[in-house]
Parts: sequence; C-alpha cells; structure tokens
Amino acid sequence: MATTLTVNGTAHQVDLPDDVPLLWVLRDALGLTGTKYGCGVAACGACTVQIDGEAARSCQVALADVWGQVTTIEGLGTPAALHAVQAAWVEHQVAQCGYCQSGQIMQAATLLAATPDPTDEDIDTALSGNLCRCGTYPRIRAAVHAAAANLRGA
Repeated sequence: MATTLTVNGTAHQVDLPDDVPLLWVLRDALGLTGTKYGCGVAACGACTVQIDGEAARSCQVALADVWGQVTTIEGLGTPAALHAVQAAWVEHQVAQCGYCQSGQIMQAATLLAATPDPTDEDIDTALSGNLCRCGTYPRIRAAVHAAAANLRGA
C-alpha cells in the first residue's frame, strides 16, 4: 500500500512496507542521500532530519510513524540561499570528513528555532547526541553562535 510522505515541501508516494526506516525511504526511494547512515541505533545523530520542525533520528522512525512534514539537509536551504547554519558551517570551516555534518546542521537548526540565543551549555546539550569522529566540536559551537547571531540580525 502506498504512503504519501511530504519531504522538503514535496509530496511523494512511496510503496514500501510500513516498518521501513525513514532513513532508507529518504536515501533509497527518494534519492536524498544527504542524510547519512551512521549507526542504525540512533546513537550517533548522522541521520538527523526534522519532522514538523522537531529533530528526529531517521534510522529509528518507521515510515508508518512519520508524524508530519520531513525536512532533510537538502531542504534546509538552497545552494543559492544557504540556511544561516549552513552558511556558518562554511564560514567556520567546520567539516573535516563531513560525514556527520548533515545531522549536526539539522540538530543545530532545530536548536536555533527554539533557542535563538543559545549558551555554550545549550549548544553542547542539544548536540550531545551528534557525534563527530573528527572532533570539530569547537568549530561546531562557534558556527552555531554565528548562525544564531545572523538569525537574530545581530
């Protein structure tokens, strides 16, 4: 039975079993490969997307359990108009290997939507479930502060 799923503002019909993880729907059925597979048990955050503005680990959300519109890294901004978090990531040269970055960015965007002027502790707490094997945490924190200032117009 086909399921209608709205991803990045576009409705998609997917004919997959209800228990298929959203991660595989995005990557395999829709070709949106910016969302990464990291661990498969929601421990690393590489697969983070937003569902109705809430950060979610797509490896652990079954297709039948998607509760609203999905936003992936591909839908957060565009190459011509990056989201403030994406622009700050580039400005602060956050990525090394880059594998975790889409999940980090999606989690950071979720944080800033709820907390426009986060403290270091707010950032560390919100992003604590997103692992970076390269250890770029100081640059991640700096980029989040820069994006927050940009979004506030500071």
